[in-house]
Amino acid sequence: MGAVICVDQNHPSSDVVERVAGVLREGGVTVLPTDSVYGICCAATPGNLGHKRIFEIKHRDRSQTLPWFIADASELAVYGRNVPAWALRLADAHWPGALTLVVRASDAVPVEYAQQTPDGPTIALRVPDSALCRAVVRALGCPLAQTSANTHGAPSATTGHGIESAIVEAANLVLDSGAAPVGVASTIVDATGVEPRVLREGAITASEVLLAR
Repeated sequence: MGAVICVDQNHPSSDVVERVAGVLREGGVTVLPTDSVYGICCAATPGNLGHKRIFEIKHRDRSQTLPWFIADASELAVYGRNVPAWALRLADAHWPGALTLVVRASDAVPVEYAQQTPDGPTIALRVPDSALCRAVVRALGCPLAQTSANTHGAPSATTGHGIESAIVEAANLVLDSGAAPVGVASTIVDATGVEPRVLREGAITASEVLLAR
């Protein structure tokens, strides 16, 4: 079982950020609070054993790839390609926030993290409204591959106390920031076409998404 640390995710100390980043650099798995729900994550680096461990911990099929946390909307141009103008407007309106955009993956995305489709690989990206998560991404120098911190089929944890004991036992480090401010999963939008397609309606409504067209 890893350590459990209480933290203010909006005002994290540099020591906490570096501790998380250090665990992730070594291939560890951490549970972090976000604006939406708690997430389990690893560094999105090639060949990272932490990536495989997340699927094992969650009992999740490896065919379902993990979304990435990035630190800034400008990274859409790094990890995405041919991102439509409407998607850029959507990101500008809702990032940082509970919006996940599925975009065409650039060559900067390692193959094991990309979702393979008949039209080419894609990657799901989000800039969370969590100073802690964004600071960890910057300290690492790479995105976080992450997903909700629950076993497959179980409810997403919206508080530190709500994290399943099996997840706490399996993670290298758990950060508890109390209740997630939004408490609802992010809205996922397919941004690979000329029009937005809502794959999952969460904290941001479908009508708000369509305003970006």
